[in-house]
Amino acid sequence: MKLAILGGGGVRMPAFVRALLSSGANLFDEISLFDPDPFRRETTARLAVELASALGYPGMVSVTAEPETAFTDAAFVFSAIRVGGDQGRVIDEEVALRRGLVGQETTGPGGAAMALRTIPVVLSYCESLAQCSPQAVLINFTNPVGIITQAISLHSGVRVVGVCDTPSGTLSRLGAFLGVEPETVSFSYSGLNHLGWISSFSVEGEERIGELIGRYEELQRFDHRFAAFDADVVRRLGALPTEYVFYYYDPHRYVDGVARAGSSRGQDVLRLNEELISGVARAFEKGGVEDAWSAYSLLLGVRHDTYMRTDTEGDSHQAEARSKRGTGGPARLNEADIGGYEGVALQVIAGLTSRRPAQVIVNTPNGSAMPFLEPDDVVEVPTFVHGGGLQPLATGELPRSARGLVTQVKEYERTLVEAAVTRDAGLAELALSLNPLVPGISVARDLLAEYRLRHGEHLAYLR
Repeated sequence: MKLAILGGGGVRMPAFVRALLSSGANLFDEISLFDPDPFRRETTARLAVELASALGYPGMVSVTAEPETAFTDAAFVFSAIRVGGDQGRVIDEEVALRRGLVGQETTGPGGAAMALRTIPVVLSYCESLAQCSPQAVLINFTNPVGIITQAISLHSGVRVVGVCDTPSGTLSRLGAFLGVEPETVSFSYSGLNHLGWISSFSVEGEERIGELIGRYEELQRFDHRFAAFDADVVRRLGALPTEYVFYYYDPHRYVDGVARAGSSRGQDVLRLNEELISGVARAFEKGGVEDAWSAYSLLLGVRHDTYMRTDTEGDSHQAEARSKRGTGGPARLNEADIGGYEGVALQVIAGLTSRRPAQVIVNTPNGSAMPFLEPDDVVEVPTFVHGGGLQPLATGELPRSARGLVTQVKEYERTLVEAAVTRDAGLAELALSLNPLVPGISVARDLLAEYRLRHGEHLAYLR
């Protein structure tokens, strides 16, 4: 079975490939990495190829500059592209932050700009995929995951499912806080990508959501991502928001935190990624795959450890993360580390190939899972994944305020996808004005005008 990866030179791909190969799952006998950037093909993509050889799979992983080569005979395609690169993310954030608005890569104005320049590119790749391997399933990691998955679902002939590790990661941390095993937990979760809530958390049939909410201050000390929220607000809500809801619940705190830090997350990631890629290049010049992997894993670990810290605390804690990672010794190639989004992707593949049908939280057309939304709206809900496809499951009741926020954000998402597909700049302005983090049409027009100017060719298609 062949796997193709769009964005195969992305900084997370060597770790992803290593996780696939060291897991023992033996799902694929061929992995083709497509990336249009020659430097990434010679650094991060090369690292993935050489990792495969070092792990005993020589020739299994290849790199190509031609998407058709990657797509041909593929059973699954992972999409993890960033149109405009890391600098595009920095622009997305800067334009919003300069106006005192949330500048984050998937929510608010930044998420809209990223979606607008990504949708046409992804749909073009989908046309090629439909010709080369019409039966392939595209597993979408490309952000904003929900919006991109909706565009593909509505405007291409490709089978698609969107994946994100935020819900599963939150559930895992809640289980760790209570000291319970994952197989003893049942839950209710629903929402949109990066806008979801856990409304039930039962352990061996006993409801524990009240305990989690009642002990929320302890939970905040246990994991910094829960510290983003006001404990009294969570108690009044009666459900646990996942981390990205922070940008909607406390946008002023985010803007203030970035100002105190003096750097946005996008700027931090840009510097970390440049250091990571150049470090891998130098390691290959001086040594081999072991040196390259050590350089790579250190910086990727720092990126992981500083995730959302600037946004919620006004300090990236990067020096602390570097110090901690630097004392751990060289990373070993054969250590399996299946988690995060690669773990969710493997669950989806295991289900769709009938190896291990399971309930997985994914982004997929709603059906009737969330009855206040349209059937073809892409939502993020527990879904039974099996050989016959994806079956969204009925979800628990969300708090009324959460339903209202989901409804408004989904209307923005629908309109934004339509604007991208019809190339309508006026409709894109309207979509932005519908976003809860944008204060009206005048600001939306101002934002879009600067995005079009600074992103140049990537948004030139809008008329």
